[in-house]
Amino acid sequence: MRLPLLRVAALLGLAALASCGSLSRLAEVGEPPAMKPVTTPLAQPNYSAALVPMPKVPEPVYGPNSLWAAGSKTFFKDPRAARVGDILTIEIQIADEAQVDNTTTRNRTNSEDTGITALAGFESYLQPLLPGVVDPANLAGVESSSTQEGSGSVNRKEEVNLTVAAIVVDVLPNGNLVIQGRQEVRVNFELRELLVSGIVRPEDISNTNTIQHTQIAEARISYGGRGQITDMQQPRYGQQVLDILMPF
Repeated sequence: MRLPLLRVAALLGLAALASCGSLSRLAEVGEPPAMKPVTTPLAQPNYSAALVPMPKVPEPVYGPNSLWAAGSKTFFKDPRAARVGDILTIEIQIADEAQVDNTTTRNRTNSEDTGITALAGFESYLQPLLPGVVDPANLAGVESSSTQEGSGSVNRKEEVNLTVAAIVVDVLPNGNLVIQGRQEVRVNFELRELLVSGIVRPEDISNTNTIQHTQIAEARISYGGRGQITDMQQPRYGQQVLDILMPF
């Protein structure tokens, strides 16, 4: 009887380890976090082309005996990113601060008195049924009061200063550039990862081939880490499951 129970417990333990991805992590014990190889973003399984509304761009028309094309934005070429595969430097300077204080107070008091002084003579039958208790002029009295107080506050401050190089992965028909960049830095057993993607206008790129993160449309900026220090800052798998399942 005890042997089947041990087998069931062992199977449940293995299932829990597999579901949490612990088996792969156990194989990496004593090894630094693996860094992903440098590949084109188009080959990544989660890559998807940007789907945004775009106006129709007319074809360039050159005049006779002229090097100028109608609709061109520049006459000479420059080293700024403009084609798929070009590199663009992104300067990320985030300094957000928000502070909100809310206080709510609500009081309410109600009082109701109800009586029947005359009801086609039927009120006289109430006293014989309940002598000394029923008063037709004061049959019901209701009082209620409620008080509600609430307060909330938000005090948040974030500051991130980073610089990352991104690659132009697509050029939209209206000339805007779709960029995507990834940066990984490993120090000992901790890996810091920075991901940036979005859409930029060629006109916003400076003459040093740089652009601010505030000029990126549909910007997606992610900065995090993987490694032993990050693991120590996270609750264990069992605690996370209990936090999700426990209703109290």
